[in-house]
Amino acid sequence: MGVLRNSPKASPIKKSATLQHLFDLEANNSNGTKIYSPKSSKQSIIESENGEMLSVISHCCSIFTFTDPLESPSEQDVKRLKLFQLLSFMNKPKKPLPEEIIRPLVSMLSANLFRPLPPSAKRTVVCELPEDEDLVSTLSPAWPHLQVVYDILLRLVLSIDPKVLRGYVDERFLVNLLSLFQSEDRRERDRLKNVYHRIYSKFTFYRAIMRKSMNDVFLHYVFESEKHSGIGELLDIWGSIINGFTVPLKEEHKLFLMTVLIPLHKAKGMPVYHRQLGYCVNQFVQKEPMLGGTVVRGILKYWPATNCQKEVLLIDELEELVENIDPDHYRKLALLICTQISRCLNSLNSQVAERALYVWNNEQFVKMASSMMEEVFPVVVESVEKNLKWHWSKSVKQLTETVKTMIEEMDPNLYDKCLEEIAHKEYLAGQEDIKRKENWERLELAAAKNHQFFQPQKCIYVSH
Repeated sequence: MGVLRNSPKASPIKKSATLQHLFDLEANNSNGTKIYSPKSSKQSIIESENGEMLSVISHCCSIFTFTDPLESPSEQDVKRLKLFQLLSFMNKPKKPLPEEIIRPLVSMLSANLFRPLPPSAKRTVVCELPEDEDLVSTLSPAWPHLQVVYDILLRLVLSIDPKVLRGYVDERFLVNLLSLFQSEDRRERDRLKNVYHRIYSKFTFYRAIMRKSMNDVFLHYVFESEKHSGIGELLDIWGSIINGFTVPLKEEHKLFLMTVLIPLHKAKGMPVYHRQLGYCVNQFVQKEPMLGGTVVRGILKYWPATNCQKEVLLIDELEELVENIDPDHYRKLALLICTQISRCLNSLNSQVAERALYVWNNEQFVKMASSMMEEVFPVVVESVEKNLKWHWSKSVKQLTETVKTMIEEMDPNLYDKCLEEIAHKEYLAGQEDIKRKENWERLELAAAKNHQFFQPQKCIYVSH
């Protein structure tokens, strides 16, 4: 019972002590002493960092041309250090950036990136060979700053929720970003390709708009200007996009193949981006082999008449397509493809002729030709025999001999029959030539007689 009686007396003493402690704290606070709060301290640190970021962003909005002699190199170096400082802020793992930081940050990125590009320094539309592009590429003097700016933009795209960025990275921003692919600095185009592709991957609500914008660039290049430095990089992006298409392909995607990718084969600058273009086209054929016929006919439609470099590249592409075409379509395409290869085989350019002859080493090509022996052999045999008689290159003649031996072994009787037909055609052509000469001789004789008959005679006038 004593314990029960004493226990109520203990609690008021403890309570009063606790209240007294609180009163003391309040008194201290009223006298200017701050109460330590972890939450408020953390908030003040964040506000301090945000303020520092805003200060750095403001400093990075100053633009340098790197061509004006009045610009201070030291100020350029300071800005570059500030850009690296901002990038380090972006790389720190912390909470998403607040809107009061995102808005000025995107404005700073736009101010640095969206600038008028210098006029083209190249005299011609494209360089002679794709590997020569590095030799004539114009390097941007502002690249030390632009490189870090692109890294900041990439980090922003990767770290911020697309729904939050949608209000800042809008359609106008994407159009301006796409226009930078015309930069002649390959380093910038490579960084830009990475950023643009990341935006396409994350901002799913912009995909249709971005595809249409890229298509407009392709069509303007093919049918109007034929001047653009970034076609290869844009096709790189499209290659990964096509790789993600599901089967069966949508009509929109097939239309892109027929109206954009195939016409890109006709441009003068095709050798520069042919590797990326061939990859995109083959992706379509691999997904739907039935499209092989459409692609082959399109390539043959735009086959060059005098550009030997393009011919070699297109022969490469045809050979690769044969390996992906549906074998059921071999009979429909064998004559078309073999006819074009046979024309190239007779080319006076030795590189084109040799490349066409090497196609016969491809098992799939031989299998396709074998599916239409009766139709294909006359064309091939005629080209082979013509090469052996008239071609100027010894190496081409040696390769032709090898191809002749291989074709002869496939069907000796048919080969002999083709030789007889060639001999008969030559005989008929000779007879036609003889008749033509005889006709010309008759016309010349008739013209000579008429000239004598109508020759004016002298008249003698007698005066009375």
